[in-house]
Amino acid sequence: MSLLRETCCQIDLGAIQNNVRVMRAHLAPGAKLMAVVKADAYGHGAVPVAQAALEAGAAALAVAIPEEGIELREAGIDAPILVLGGIEPGAAQAVVEADLTQTVFDEAAARALSEAAVRLQKPERVHIKLDTGMNRIGVRDARKAEALTRAIDALPGVEVTGCFTHMATADGEGDEGTRAQLARFEALCAAVARAHPGRITRHAANTACIFRYPQTHFDMARGGIALYGYPPVPEAKGLLPAMRWTARAVMVKEIAPGERVGYGGAFEAERPTRVMTVPVGYADGYRRALSGKGFVLSRGRRAPVIGRVCMDQIMVDVTDIPGAQAGDEVVLLGAQGNETIDAQEMADWLGTISYEVLCSPGKRVPRVYLR
Repeated sequence: MSLLRETCCQIDLGAIQNNVRVMRAHLAPGAKLMAVVKADAYGHGAVPVAQAALEAGAAALAVAIPEEGIELREAGIDAPILVLGGIEPGAAQAVVEADLTQTVFDEAAARALSEAAVRLQKPERVHIKLDTGMNRIGVRDARKAEALTRAIDALPGVEVTGCFTHMATADGEGDEGTRAQLARFEALCAAVARAHPGRITRHAANTACIFRYPQTHFDMARGGIALYGYPPVPEAKGLLPAMRWTARAVMVKEIAPGERVGYGGAFEAERPTRVMTVPVGYADGYRRALSGKGFVLSRGRRAPVIGRVCMDQIMVDVTDIPGAQAGDEVVLLGAQGNETIDAQEMADWLGTISYEVLCSPGKRVPRVYLR
């Protein structure tokens, strides 16, 4: 469908593939890459990103909830897909039907998956989540890890094919926490191996670990934020941001000193001011907290957001940008000319992280894919 409103996120799939190759180049020998495409691939579009990542050499995919994995299957993707989160028993049949590998950390989910596998006459693979310090989900001690593994192995139709953990502080300063988690992971993996002597896939490395801690790579590493071009640690070099969010100005007007702009008259002009209106607002994911803090790019130069971000529109000051007019491309996120606004800078304005910024553009903002 053609764009009736020229507001879109341009997604560079070539950048996605570059980032896969960069991460793979950092992996220890024998380790494979699992591309994390949860949350609609961090707002980039799960199906196209997953396809691009697999083409570039990713061996598997990770999602957060079964619905995300089912979407990939319905698009014809047949690569291994791990559901990183837990499930309620009622979701077990859908997981087995879609041939998703399910994370488990208790017997209740394992039993539900077993019952579904027997009923459907289709085997189910699971990865056991080991909690080494994140204190979110997972089995925390060796005795329980061994017992859970034995319990799953005794169930019909279910096979343990992996175990994994998540590093909580790998992107921070100091490595004591990561080293402690690594030691606990190795101990818990040994407990799983005592109960299940067959080969299993071990994975502990998140994106920061890919670049910083090769000893965490084991059999597979999970690449998340770097897949989209943002480095979680300074060691991550050569990444290319994949998202560029653009719109087109609909009006430019001049106001006199003392006139106000937007709801509540939050901005008051101190000089003759040229105000550009751009048809994007917080309903599109351009956060209201950017009012008076953010910038956009117009004709390759920065223009400050003035007044309050509206539901559907923003106003920016283009007084110092000669020739700025209605119909001009406006860049909310990405590059224009020699200037760039990236997700980390926008996150700094908002007091958040680049991950949240990338997930912000909503369903009113179409994704357009570039190769």
